[in-house]
Amino acid sequence: MYPVINEISRWAIPFILLVVPLAAMVRGVKVFEAFVEGAEKGFSTAVKTIPYLVAMMVAINIFRASGAMEILVSALSPALGLVGFPAELLPHAVMRPLSGGAALGIATDVIAVHGPDSFLGRLVSTMQGTSDTTFYVLTLYFGSVGITRYRYAVYSGLAADFTTLLASVYIVNALYK
Repeated sequence: MYPVINEISRWAIPFILLVVPLAAMVRGVKVFEAFVEGAEKGFSTAVKTIPYLVAMMVAINIFRASGAMEILVSALSPALGLVGFPAELLPHAVMRPLSGGAALGIATDVIAVHGPDSFLGRLVSTMQGTSDTTFYVLTLYFGSVGITRYRYAVYSGLAADFTTLLASVYIVNALYK
């Protein structure tokens, strides 16, 4: 069974890269021209989003370098212990809505120190997989189409992040503690 799946996965992308242009040519689409036009639009979108991404990265680095993260962790540690949330994972919980790369770095450090099968390793892995980079998504996608008034998108995204955080803590505590 597995050799068949391995062969399918090996040939899936080349098959798609062959079939899609052929199907477009059969329908009369000028494939190269359509590709270049799409690449041009993608480049202009990337150029429009660069200022938003730079601003977000600067803000994240200022937050981390200022020591605000350590102050936040020490202030919230007693309350977090009451609900079964290890204070060691608070930096990940705070960084995940801001930056996927920073959160992944924190998760990698936790797993390297405590091991992937430890309670902390399982919890940080669950947190990493169930939440999203809310501010990155809002910055990139809303910025690329020119939306400046986010309305309730920030609240909705952060509520989803908080919900997945609570669910992760509950489920991992129930299964592995």
